[in-house]
Amino acid sequence: MARALDGIRVIDMTHNQAGPACAQILGFLGAEVIKLEEPKGGDVARTNMRDRADSDSLFFLVLNANKQSLTLNLKTEEGKDLFRKVIAQSDVLLENFGPGALDRLGLGYDALKQVNPRLIYATIKGFGTYGPYAGYKSFEPIAQAMGGAMAVTGFPENPPTYVFPAIGDSGTGMHMAIGILAALQQRHATGTGQHVEVSMQDAVVNLIRVSLRDHQRFGHPPPRTGNQLGRTVPGTTYPCAPGGPNDHVYIFAQPQMWKPLLQAMEKPELADDPCFATPESRWEHRAALDAIVADWTRQRSKHDVMTVLGAAGVPCGACLDTGEVLADPHLHARDMIVDVEYPTRGTYQTVGCPIKLSDSPAEITRPPLLGEHTDSLLASLCDLAPDAVARLRANGVV
Repeated sequence: MARALDGIRVIDMTHNQAGPACAQILGFLGAEVIKLEEPKGGDVARTNMRDRADSDSLFFLVLNANKQSLTLNLKTEEGKDLFRKVIAQSDVLLENFGPGALDRLGLGYDALKQVNPRLIYATIKGFGTYGPYAGYKSFEPIAQAMGGAMAVTGFPENPPTYVFPAIGDSGTGMHMAIGILAALQQRHATGTGQHVEVSMQDAVVNLIRVSLRDHQRFGHPPPRTGNQLGRTVPGTTYPCAPGGPNDHVYIFAQPQMWKPLLQAMEKPELADDPCFATPESRWEHRAALDAIVADWTRQRSKHDVMTVLGAAGVPCGACLDTGEVLADPHLHARDMIVDVEYPTRGTYQTVGCPIKLSDSPAEITRPPLLGEHTDSLLASLCDLAPDAVARLRANGVV
């Protein structure tokens, strides 16, 4: 069965998380993704936070499935020549080097579009390639701070708070995947590629647009509100049995769900209580109402609460810890948690493709060992015989 991006070749020159996440999702959707790495060491994520000396790190593995690995030393002229041959036969180049790094090698967008006018040159930077901060480097917490996310996250009595879901890294990668797909679509009409750029700060700003709306509505920065979502009550986390640190549920009962919630809690009499009769009165008396809901949830496990309220049509979610996510039967049924075999590690679990296409379901293949496909790729793309590749390897080119 053909896959959605069959025939699209992506050269992934990125490292760490934002770029690899983008390339991986394109690989899930059927693109041929070639991870271009330095011969010595490769992607720094291979050893970053390594948990065992005989295998690439899990950090690398969860971000680099569905790829091949080609090693090239771009500081050599032969390496650059081979790179240009590969680029001439590719559709997308994805890079997240420091500002100006590829330009200094003579491999920037202006140079490579002469090699391949149809090339989509995709650039991920902390702050982009222009603007007052263009020369600054960034990591996930920097992007969250500069994008406004930290200022609206946490409880009011605490400082601005970093959120662990990687909205600056993987969030940027997902934005870039959209940009690449848009540029490929436009290429159908124009016949030419273009430069696509996503900055980490821009991606975070896009993800907190509702908070920016609130600033304009009220004329000041919105306060941190912890787990409370707007003025809806119930609309926060509630403790459950047996009382562990993650034994909580999130309940969000909009006005039309108020009476179904009461029926599910077996407290229909509260519908006649004037303190809770309207959304406004429930907000005014939220401390008392939250206490009533918490008394009910404390008597049940978080999964029991979710089952009861889910059946009543009231949005409710158990606060799953990471182990529970890895074991969640719903995620397994949807192939969102999958088992992968890696030669030096054995079986590990990773996240599958969140995009479900009815005619081309994603197949997850293991990440590559460093340089695993160098010989075969140089043979197919550069017409090099094994002895020629061996010479290049001896000379430190591959």
